[in-house]
Amino acid sequence: MEAVRTIGPVVAALGAVLLFDHMTRRRGLDPPGFAEPLRRIAATVLLAFCFYVGVFAALGSIGRQGEIDLSQLASWQLFTLHALFALTILGWWAAGFLALPPIPTVAAGGTGEAGVAPAGPAGPASWKSFAEQLGLRVANLRRELAIGAVAGVGAWLAVLAAVFVFALVLSALSGEELLPQAPPAVIPWLAGRPILLRLAIAASAGLVEELFFRGFLQPRIGIGLSTLFFALAHLSYDQPIMLVGVTLLSVLYGLLTLWRQNIWPAIVAHFLFDAIQLLVVIPAVLELFRPGAP
Repeated sequence: MEAVRTIGPVVAALGAVLLFDHMTRRRGLDPPGFAEPLRRIAATVLLAFCFYVGVFAALGSIGRQGEIDLSQLASWQLFTLHALFALTILGWWAAGFLALPPIPTVAAGGTGEAGVAPAGPAGPASWKSFAEQLGLRVANLRRELAIGAVAGVGAWLAVLAAVFVFALVLSALSGEELLPQAPPAVIPWLAGRPILLRLAIAASAGLVEELFFRGFLQPRIGIGLSTLFFALAHLSYDQPIMLVGVTLLSVLYGLLTLWRQNIWPAIVAHFLFDAIQLLVVIPAVLELFRPGAP
């Protein structure tokens, strides 16, 4: 069993990166730098490592929540996965767009001095091309942020309703046996962190996770697979009822991104959901069920 826990995530990560590469080529989103094999290999190895650590390693943590010593967890460690996602995106851009050799051109008519054309679709401004692929470039940022704020509240209400219905169904089918008797240990631990740290966690999750899963992965592998990867990345919650909420959120953020053709609304919606949970809902629920509470 231990071998499966160890090898399974590695095999899954390798399969995922090969599928990602295939679908990226099919959709015409291969960066120009990938014409050089070493650049493609470097980006692929980086992405495989990211998939392993940030997505599939959680498969090996199922049933092991109690083994995590939260008292030894430093605040900066809460951001390590987000840092990995961000560095993977930057590494992909560097391998695919940065410092490309110029393409020689010949003057019209085939005579005269040869010129030099910038490589890639955007030449020296290649970041603009990649930023557009990520869904970062918009005509009216203020409007997109406002749409995201409304969507964030709506997503919170939708997930609350869905989780409630799911809990009722589980209760009807099995009594209370399948219902969680307590949240994962990390949830109340997070709720007890300083307010500024909780806000930073919500902001980091909203920005980096949406950049990676909706901005980077979704255009290349589709909303279905990006949602699956998002849910797997949160598998360490180790509770079906929470995974239902996570999966629904991912679908809603994915649809919002498809509708608006940029990721800013999803970033704001994700931040608001996490902020409401960490600052209001979870502390209130924990206080309500605290021993000795009125």
